[in-house]
Amino acid sequence: MQTSPREQVHDLLKRTAVALKQADVPFALCGGYAAWVRGAPEPDHDADFLVPAGEAERAAKALADAGLQVVDPAEDWLLKVVRDDVFVDVIWRSCGRPAEPDLVDRAEVLPVLSVQMPVMAPTDIVVSKLMALDEHYCDFGRLLPVARAMREQVDWDLVAREVDGNDFAVAFLVLIDRLGIVPGVSRG
Repeated sequence: MQTSPREQVHDLLKRTAVALKQADVPFALCGGYAAWVRGAPEPDHDADFLVPAGEAERAAKALADAGLQVVDPAEDWLLKVVRDDVFVDVIWRSCGRPAEPDLVDRAEVLPVLSVQMPVMAPTDIVVSKLMALDEHYCDFGRLLPVARAMREQVDWDLVAREVDGNDFAVAFLVLIDRLGIVPGVSRG
């Protein structure tokens, strides 16, 4: 029986998490799947994990030792776990900044597709998604359902402070304020 691409991503996501857990590599599910676990729509692409920058080499070794195919792409801030036509990103630098251990420390262990794993904190998820906005990628349409689904879980005052230097992120906060998704967020 043929499995769908989504089922393949689910399986690879679980295998990646289990390999990192078994090797005691600190990590957290991040990105679209972390938001999905917290109520946002399910992403239609890859899954992402965050490891502290100092753990990148150990994460790569743990994944390879678990029999997963690890690919070192041209980018110097991630590696890819690949199987067939799907992949999982393991990231150690986000928006140009090294991933600090406190991001992983704030993660909450939750069940994800029947596997207990650390999932990035809601406020950190939103901050990371907003800080990725720039003149090359500014898709508010993908972020609106995330903000709507997670609005009660997020410390929006902290988000506003954290993204204050990114005009694209600030514009998104104005938008969700004006749409009534998170009233008052753009006034800090």
